[in-house]
Amino acid sequence: MREKLLALAALQKVDVEVAALKKNAEAYPKEIGEFEKQLAAAKAAVDAERTKLEELERQRVTLEHTVVEEKDKVKKWEARLTEQRSTREYSALAREIDIAKKGQQTMSEEITELGRQATIQREVVRTKDGEFQDKSKGLLEKIGALKEKLAAAEASVRALDGSREAAAKSVDGSLLKRYDVVRKKRMPALAALVPPGVCKGCGMNVRAQLYNTLVASKGFDTCPSCSRIVYAQEVLEEPATK
Repeated sequence: MREKLLALAALQKVDVEVAALKKNAEAYPKEIGEFEKQLAAAKAAVDAERTKLEELERQRVTLEHTVVEEKDKVKKWEARLTEQRSTREYSALAREIDIAKKGQQTMSEEITELGRQATIQREVVRTKDGEFQDKSKGLLEKIGALKEKLAAAEASVRALDGSREAAAKSVDGSLLKRYDVVRKKRMPALAALVPPGVCKGCGMNVRAQLYNTLVASKGFDTCPSCSRIVYAQEVLEEPATK
């Protein structure tokens, strides 16, 4: 009976290590996700400023093209002035030319203003991009470190899975099934009873008779309070009988 308990205790030791590794590793994906979210937000901030700059440049280029087109149109109109036969037609066309030139002047002023704004925005982008590069470096280092920890934890779990398989083969079949049922609900599934009969799993007292029986039989039973597999602690503490 003692050998069965020793085999089960060895298996549970592996299961406890696996559970601890998995619990620690649970936080890594969440932390990685949070850092990646911060990285994406920082990049989006830079992209937003860059989009503003691109829009200013687009408006400036569009106006410049419009000014060129308007100038070409005015040249054609000016060439037609001498062709006008009446004073009325001449005055009407001259007025259109004047309006067009004023429009060109307004657009030229807008182009100058857009250029000024673009210069300011270009500096904003440069500053924001520098801040992003600094921040992203730190975030990427943190993400890399967490991914390494996660990979190490997963590798350790895989290694322990192999150890568990070997340890499970040493456990009595019926006892293993019983243990697996309990461990799905609570861990540790195997708990010691300490004098005068306190379950170390749930902290509740059991009948003194049960404790004494387990001491004498060096066997195991079920805690009436938490349903864990229990044994007398001194059974596994004492050296094996030769």
